[in-house]
Formats: sequence, structure tokens, C-alpha cells
Amino acid sequence: METKIVKASNKSIAEAANLIKKGELVAFPTETVYGLGANAFDENAVAKIFEAKGRPQDNPLIVHLSSYKDVEKVAKDIPDAFYALAKKFMPGPLTVVLSKGDSVPYRVTAGGETVAVRVPKKKWARKLIASSMPLAAPSANKSKHISPTTAKHTYDDLNGLIPMVLDGGPCEVGIESTVLDLTADTPTILRPGYVTEDMLLKVLHSVVTFSGKIKIAKSPGMKYTHYAPKVYTVVAKTRESMLAEYDRAVSEGKNPVMILRTADEKVVKERHHVFLGKKPSDVSKNIYAAMLAAEKVFDEIIIENFGEKGLLGSVMNRVEKSAGHKEV
Repeated sequence: METKIVKASNKSIAEAANLIKKGELVAFPTETVYGLGANAFDENAVAKIFEAKGRPQDNPLIVHLSSYKDVEKVAKDIPDAFYALAKKFMPGPLTVVLSKGDSVPYRVTAGGETVAVRVPKKKWARKLIASSMPLAAPSANKSKHISPTTAKHTYDDLNGLIPMVLDGGPCEVGIESTVLDLTADTPTILRPGYVTEDMLLKVLHSVVTFSGKIKIAKSPGMKYTHYAPKVYTVVAKTRESMLAEYDRAVSEGKNPVMILRTADEKVVKERHHVFLGKKPSDVSKNIYAAMLAAEKVFDEIIIENFGEKGLLGSVMNRVEKSAGHKEV
């Protein structure tokens, strides 16, 4: 199959919508990462997502809507809390888990009775959905690899496996959406993201973060190691341990690189490094692109510990999965 990258426009959206209606896959831009979309109501089309990505069948997908007002097409028994959250965060990088509607195939939900839904902020994503169907979509990359934040990243992973990549430019957020479960007794964060707990508490009375073992995943990112570079990756607890790990790798004949927010050039000296930016939003936007670039050149990636709170804590959730919890 020939895969083409097409700049997002009204014309290419119409072409992409036609592919979706025919049961094909289209990679499309969102504000978080690029998604790989199929008609959420077409079980055969959804099956192609799992095949193209090499994705485990028990890893559910998120259903993307063009407006939160369409939620009744895919969910039932919708609580008032959903609409309160939607008015504040939709469109935007928040996914909400609700009771599954009968129209959604179990292949989308990995056999579960809940469905994860969101409304992307990127206008081209909403135009594509409005022109076609609600889209079941995970990130547009090979399973367990780093999520793509540009059309080129997507093409590099899925060339020859899908017909089209819509190029809407770099993703502004850069990590996957926050996932919030509203079917739990207390609203529960299943996956941290750009919308933080503090932000959610401005709308909800209480929020908790999931911890423990699961039987059936209610959202992506709960069961498997994700976001992993193709080379050995570790998290450094401190700047000192980062420098020590770098020097150790060099002494063993490796070619390492450090990924960190900012630092005095005198600290990093001649060591290979990538600065992501001082602001948490810069770190979020740039982390995946930095890892994807690094894996092509270096054979070890050493990532700074950014902290546990707020957006930086969400980034660390991805980084720790990237490293497989290897720390130095």
C-alpha cells in the first residue's frame, strides 16, 4: 500500500472522510499526538487499527467526537459531571470514560462495558470527524513505540500500512490526553495528561488517581509499556546521576545523549544533550520529538527526572514507561 502525506485542507479532509466511510484508516493531527482513525461503528475498520499498529486486542481505543453534544451516539447513562467537564475542557486534551452505548463494537472497548471519549481541539481533527464518523483512534505509531507529534513521525512508523497521513503541523500539547473515569465511585484519573488533577478539581468535588492491578483496561496506557525508544533508555534521579551515567556509558564505548529541561552549559560541557525548554508546556510539547530524534543517532538516552507534580508529573508518567522504570 502506498502511504501519502497530504497537507490538511478542506479538499484533503473531504478525501480523508471518503476513505473513512469506505472502511479505511487515516492518520490525523490532534493537539496531543497524531491519531490513527477508523469509523468507530465499523468493527472491520477498527480491526485494521490493531493490525496496522500490531496492537494487543485487550488495549481499548478512544472514540473521538467533533462535539461533546454527540456523546449520546456512543455512550449511555451519562452523568451531569460529564457535561460540566465538557463545557470547561472540550474541545481539549481530556478523555472521559463513560458507560458504553450499544452502537460501539466491543472491539473498540476491548470487551469492556465502558467507552473512552474525547473531543480534540485541533480544528482539522474535528472537521474530519464532522465530515465522516466518530473515530476510534489510538496514537498513529507502531505499538509500544514513541507516539508521533508530526506527520513525518507517523509516516516513519506506518508507511505502507495506511493510505493517508493528514499533515496538520506539529502537535501543540505533545503527550496523550488525560483520561478520567466517571464510571468509578469517585472520578478517577486513569492516565495523567495535560489536564491536571488541580484543574479537574475546579469542576469536580473530588478526584483520585488510579493505582493497583486491573483485569479489563478502561483506557489505553494501563497495561503495557508504551512510548519506548528503540534504544536503551533510563531516568536519572538527579543531575549528578545523569552525568555519572553518561560518563559510564562513554567508558563502555557507547554514544549516549542527555535529555533535560535546561542547564548551565558548564554542567553538560561537551556531553551530547537536548534542552526541552524551561516551561512545563515546552517539556510536554518537545519530549517525544526529542526521543524520536535521539534514537536515530544515539544508542543510550538518559532523561532527567522532571518531578511528580502537575504537567511535569504527567510527562514523567510517559518517560517512566519509556524507560521501563529503569532509574540511575
